[in-house]
Amino acid sequence: MPQPADSPAMQPPTQPADSFVTRATAIRPSERQYNWQQLEFYAFAHFGINTFTNREWGMGNEDPALFNPRRLDTDQWCRTFRDAGMRGVILTAKHHDGFCLWDTKQTTHSSMHSPLGRDVLAELAESCRRHDLKLGVYVSPWDRHEPSYGQGRPYDDFFCAQLEEVLTGYGELFCLWFDGANGEGPNGRKQDYDWPRYYALIRRLQPGAVISICGPDVRWCGNEAGHCRLNEWSVVPASLSVAERIQAGSQQADDSSFRTRFTSADEDLGSRQALADVKDLIWYPVEVDTSIRPGWFYHPEEDGQVRSLEMLQSIYLASVGGNAALLLNVPPDRDGLIAPPDAARLAELGAWLRQTFRHNLLATAAITATADTVTATVPAAIQPRWLMVQEDIRQSQRVEAFSLEAEIAGCWQELARGTTIGHKRIMSLPAAPAARRWRLVFRESRGPVELANFALY
Repeated sequence: MPQPADSPAMQPPTQPADSFVTRATAIRPSERQYNWQQLEFYAFAHFGINTFTNREWGMGNEDPALFNPRRLDTDQWCRTFRDAGMRGVILTAKHHDGFCLWDTKQTTHSSMHSPLGRDVLAELAESCRRHDLKLGVYVSPWDRHEPSYGQGRPYDDFFCAQLEEVLTGYGELFCLWFDGANGEGPNGRKQDYDWPRYYALIRRLQPGAVISICGPDVRWCGNEAGHCRLNEWSVVPASLSVAERIQAGSQQADDSSFRTRFTSADEDLGSRQALADVKDLIWYPVEVDTSIRPGWFYHPEEDGQVRSLEMLQSIYLASVGGNAALLLNVPPDRDGLIAPPDAARLAELGAWLRQTFRHNLLATAAITATADTVTATVPAAIQPRWLMVQEDIRQSQRVEAFSLEAEIAGCWQELARGTTIGHKRIMSLPAAPAARRWRLVFRESRGPVELANFALY
């Protein structure tokens, strides 16, 4: 029912009278996590020997002579990504086949020993600087080419030497991305990865870089289809930081507690109910990773299967607009370019983002606030299509339920209701009326709410 325009908000937010709220709001992002969250949308570039063998996972015995992108242009990649609204790119500098896209001194299985004869990572780093994009790298610990793989310390020494090359030779990195894949090497053996050693090396050489997915800074959304949770919390059980490393052994785990552990695919990771019996909490925000095509590497037969603009819009709104970051894979083709169908779709997406979020209708509004309500008054009536609201996550994530209301004929009318906000929440307002006064009402929260942005578009 509409409320009189000057009435107090109903159901005031929960105040921090219990130990859970105190514990939960004490959990806050590190500086590297906070900086990463501001990027919101960035590219994955799956490129390597698989591009030329038409595989998703290489065998490790491929001839480097196959790698021959005759028109490689990383500036074209970066222009395409930037025009799409992306703010960074992660390159598959080494996939499971062990083929390296940088000037590594540890192996000859690299782009330097191919017909290209060039350091792809170095060229991409320069392009990122020219086009104001952040650079990240994927370096797979699984190496199906390297003979020392599966021998323990000798391979860890080899892998850390490769990591050090990447961490020191290409400028500032925003991300080291690991997926935890662990299969057999050329000798038929698996490697027990020394994750603490890898993490320590990254922290020492690139302290500002987040370590993602199999790492302590950013977690996986739990799928590769672009599915997002309706309620995404960044304050979650500490056990999730090792979840991806133990999933491979789930069927063999002799541990009755395994069945009750949290996993990245669980729908509820941060509500009061989910965390009621959890002792250790961490700030562990989520990344949604998916591909613009069915595969992760380029396959010419998929040129007609690039995701539609409507699908990309939906994924963007659910991820970036749902307290997550979006990592969209766009694989360069065999010429070393972003293929025309992908480039065209990204251009459409970028144009839609710029048009949709070009002008904040509350830019000149008079703002007033109480403990549970933020009210915006504009000079003339507006009829918005989108709500964007952001918490100041440096003060943790607090909002559990909120509503957007407009003053119509002297009464407050509820137009939308949401739950979590976090870094950003975007909501559609398809039937919003024209009004001069708008307000956010925080109906449930973990203590006082700190907003960073309230915008209507």
